[in-house]
Amino acid sequence: MSESSFFAPLAARHHDLGVYCKLAAVTMIWGGTFVAGRYLASGLSPLLAASLRFLLASLALLGFMALARIPLARPSFRQLGQLALLGFFGIFFYNLCFFLGLQQINASRASLIVALNPAVIALASWALFKERLDRRKLLGIGLCLGGAALVICSRDPSALASRAGSWRGDLLILGCVLGWGVYSLFSKELNQSLGPLQTVTYSVVLGTLMLCAATLVRGEFDLQAVLHLDLAQGLALLYLGVLGSALAYIWYYDGLRRIGATRSGVFIALNPLTAVILGALLLAEQLSLVMVLGGALILGGIYQCNRPLAKGTRKAIS
Repeated sequence: MSESSFFAPLAARHHDLGVYCKLAAVTMIWGGTFVAGRYLASGLSPLLAASLRFLLASLALLGFMALARIPLARPSFRQLGQLALLGFFGIFFYNLCFFLGLQQINASRASLIVALNPAVIALASWALFKERLDRRKLLGIGLCLGGAALVICSRDPSALASRAGSWRGDLLILGCVLGWGVYSLFSKELNQSLGPLQTVTYSVVLGTLMLCAATLVRGEFDLQAVLHLDLAQGLALLYLGVLGSALAYIWYYDGLRRIGATRSGVFIALNPLTAVILGALLLAEQLSLVMVLGGALILGGIYQCNRPLAKGTRKAIS
C-alpha cells in the first residue's frame, strides 16, 4: 500500500467536503486537548507532559506506517533540513512558548492570542506565496476572530485584562502563533513531494527529540511521576499523543495540501468553541447566549472563507 493511494483525492472540488469534515474533526480533537491537559496538569511538569505526548505521537505514527506497510521515505539532505525546521517551530518552539507563556498569563488570554492564527496564516500566505486574499476571505477571517473573542471573553472576561509584566507572556504566546504559522506555511513543498504522512512523521519525530533533550537538560524527566499516573491521566496522555497529535496533524496537513493554508487555517477558530462545548459536557461548565453567538460567527466566517465562488466570478479570475 502506498501513501499516494492512501491520500488519493476521490475527485476534485466536489469532494472538498471530506476535507472540511476532517478539518472540523481536527479542531474538535484539539479542543479536547485542553480538557485532557487538565487531567495531566497535577501529575507532570508541562515540558515532561509535552515530551511524553509527542513521544506517543511518534510511536503511533511509526506504528501506523508499519501496519499499513508504508515505508519511511528517504528525504534528501535539503528536505531533512526543512523537516527539522518544521519540527523545531511546530513542535519544539511552539510547546516551549506555550508552556512558558502559560506560567505568566492565564489560559483564556493565551487562547485569545492563539486565535490570531487564521489571520496571521492568511496574511503570510498572501505576502509570501501570493495566495489570493479577496474581500470574502477577509470577511470570513474577521468573523472568525470576532467569534473566537466572544467565546473566550464571555467564558473569562479577565482574558482582556493586562497586569504588570504580562507582556512577556503575551510575547511568548505570540511565539506560538509564529511557530504554528511556520509549521503551516513552509510544509507546502514537502507535502507535495513526500506527502502529509511522511512530512508529519518526520517533523514530529525530530521535534520530539528536541523536546526530550530539553526535558533532560532541565532535569525535568521524572520517571516516578510517570509511573504514578492514574487511569484517567494515562487515558488523557494517550488522547493527547495518538488523537491530538498523530491523527490530527496528518489530517491538518492533508487539508493544507488540498485546499490551501488560508482556507484550512480558519478552522483553527473552532478550537475555543470546541473547548467550551466539551467543558460544558465533561466538566459541567456553563454555556451562555454570547458563547452561542460567538460560535455562530465562527461558523459563518469558515463558510465565507470556503464557499465556492459564483460562476461569473470564477470566469473573471481565470
